[in-house]
Amino acid sequence: MAELNVFARFEIKYMLSYEQRKMMEEAMKDRMTPDPHGKSTICNIYYDTPDFKLIRHSQEKPIYKEKLRVRSYGPVHSTDDVFVELKKKYKGIVYKRRIELSENIAMAYLGNGTVSELWLPEVRDKQIAKEIDYFKSFYKGLAPRVYLNYDRCAYFSKEDPNLRVTFDRNIQWRDYDLSLTSKPGGTNLLKRGYSLMEIKTAGGLPMWMVEVLNKGNMRKASFSKYGKAYESIMMANLTKENKDINIEASEDKKGQRNGNDIFKHNDRKFNDSELYDKLSGSIGTGRDNGAGTWA
Repeated sequence: MAELNVFARFEIKYMLSYEQRKMMEEAMKDRMTPDPHGKSTICNIYYDTPDFKLIRHSQEKPIYKEKLRVRSYGPVHSTDDVFVELKKKYKGIVYKRRIELSENIAMAYLGNGTVSELWLPEVRDKQIAKEIDYFKSFYKGLAPRVYLNYDRCAYFSKEDPNLRVTFDRNIQWRDYDLSLTSKPGGTNLLKRGYSLMEIKTAGGLPMWMVEVLNKGNMRKASFSKYGKAYESIMMANLTKENKDINIEASEDKKGQRNGNDIFKHNDRKFNDSELYDKLSGSIGTGRDNGAGTWA
């Protein structure tokens, strides 16, 4: 089955327990077959602006949204091919366009300007490259922000090649070591035993699948992997800011002087009121007799 670089389809997501997934896989057994990648570990690097403009907009559930990522099937070497993908969603339909480049060329391309003479020979679809160029010029400061990996089992229908089903588990993210040449790993997004199922179709669902969804009480879920990672980043930043604020407030409180504060002068201690009396009585003399009292 040839690699497709242009997609237009509906993507419906379901959060499944172990039992629900087994029920769906049993129903799929005679109707669907593993796709060319079969079982694989998918690795992605998501690009965004310094203030996470792309994912913040996406989280608002707009009619139109878009994102840029680089994808590989498992960790790669710098000379292995990866996909630079521009993913858009408009009125529920997902449009995905991608070009295939070696990892080192892809990272250099995204880190610099437009497609140049250096890597044009490697790009099969120049139109998609131009669209990515425009995306890069429109969103200023694009850079790698989040690394995401997950284990995927993918299938396509024996009767309808436009119908695909994927199961993703062990979804992990990190905001460091943002390289597809690095080993997968990070913080888990799903509870143990759960999988994210995505049904990808250009049209409706077959009746047998609808019946399984209903029988297994499988409900649609709004779940963005990058969105969940972004929420985790923001929560961690908020926790750190609150901790810093609490530390500052504690230090300020310690430094405040009130009527019960004690100040030490040589070997004798004075509270605020006593110190005020001593200071008032010493105005004009400005002398300390060295014994902890004021003259």
